[in-house]
Amino acid sequence: MPRPVLVLLVAGLVVAGCSRPSAPPAEEQAVQESPTPVVPTAQSADTPETAAGRALGVGDQAPDFVLPNAMGQDVRLSELLDRGPVVLTFYRGAWCPYCNNQLRDYQDVLGEIEAAGATLVAVSPQAPDGSMTMAERNGLAFPVLSDVGNEVSRQYGLVFTVDDATRERYRAVGVDLAAVNGTDAWELPVPATYVVEPDGTIRAAFVEADYTQRASARQVLDALRRAA
Repeated sequence: MPRPVLVLLVAGLVVAGCSRPSAPPAEEQAVQESPTPVVPTAQSADTPETAAGRALGVGDQAPDFVLPNAMGQDVRLSELLDRGPVVLTFYRGAWCPYCNNQLRDYQDVLGEIEAAGATLVAVSPQAPDGSMTMAERNGLAFPVLSDVGNEVSRQYGLVFTVDDATRERYRAVGVDLAAVNGTDAWELPVPATYVVEPDGTIRAAFVEADYTQRASARQVLDALRRAA
């Protein structure tokens, strides 16, 4: 049975958009200014809403994984958990202005996250070159991992198929997900941020079908403090 879209427990995470002003590339700005709702089609009965409804939540075990970082080096979740809690965030890609704002906000409080004994790691379906672009563009000092084919995002229940109308809108502004993600599948994860305890239990979760809504950096810090 699908669980509620928004899961709130220890973290007290609430819906909050990324507010940092930025000057994104033209294709990002166009996507940002055209937040057309996703409409299911015959080819895409799987929507952001259904993905958010089935996503893992508080109390679930976070599946272990190994993914390459921007330098091609493997990163294993269980090894990060050996050091302490992990803030695990899934984002759409470097082409998404909301994702760029969110990760820059997290970078701003990275020292506080690490002071709380936690490790921050971000995951997207884009190829490693895209992860490198994201890290360099935003000056990120935490691991940015490539989940080509959305295999890990699928384990967390986050993946949906982009409908035909949205594909055309993205192509019109120069965003070709097949090229960006290195697969023919037009799939994305719904944005999600988890706080995972060292034993692998998800203690806080934010999963939202609306891609403009993200857990703020301050809410992540509050989640870490309450879980301590």
